[in-house]
Amino acid sequence: MAQKPIVIGVAGGSGSGKTTVAKEIYRQFANQSILIIEQDAYYKDQSEKSMEERLKTNYDHPLAFDNDLLIQHIKSLQAYESVEKPVYDYTAHTRSDKIIPVDAKDVIILEGILILEDERLRDLMDIKLFVDTDADVRIIRRMVRDIRDRGRTLESVIDQYTSVVRPMHNQFIEPTKRYADIIIPEGGQNRVAIDLMVTKIKTILEDKALLKK
Repeated sequence: MAQKPIVIGVAGGSGSGKTTVAKEIYRQFANQSILIIEQDAYYKDQSEKSMEERLKTNYDHPLAFDNDLLIQHIKSLQAYESVEKPVYDYTAHTRSDKIIPVDAKDVIILEGILILEDERLRDLMDIKLFVDTDADVRIIRRMVRDIRDRGRTLESVIDQYTSVVRPMHNQFIEPTKRYADIIIPEGGQNRVAIDLMVTKIKTILEDKALLKK
């Protein structure tokens, strides 16, 4: 059996560009054995709560995530075992009854706002990235995304950002920057940082004899 897969953590605030960075790294290794796991898929099941209670969910708080299951799945993938990734239903505000089968790969990209907050998750990562983008850029990106893709009003996006997203970012996300091996300013727009990251990953894969020539 090959050596265990490498795990690359990509963290950063909402709208920072972390998803763009994760997808760009994935694209660079498209002919390799690689997968992406999104922390967003691991929001806790809330089926036992009323809809009124579910609507109060703070999705930017560490307690919103089922990290126990996420850690279990990462460890299984590192052992080259398949997992069943959950699917979160944002309309019902709880986990759906659907799952996505995920086969093990040599490179695992773990992406999410709070993946560096839990020491147990950090200990599973070979490389830890933090995508660091100015707050004004992040709020503009979030406005565009939520209004365009999620049918939100401008007022509701601003209210959520000022009452929840910004304080949670300052309290829980921003401090995790100190755990990062590499900080990438401006996310997916930073070609130099992404190219350096890709080169580093290639070196690790070659050292582990995982890179397909």
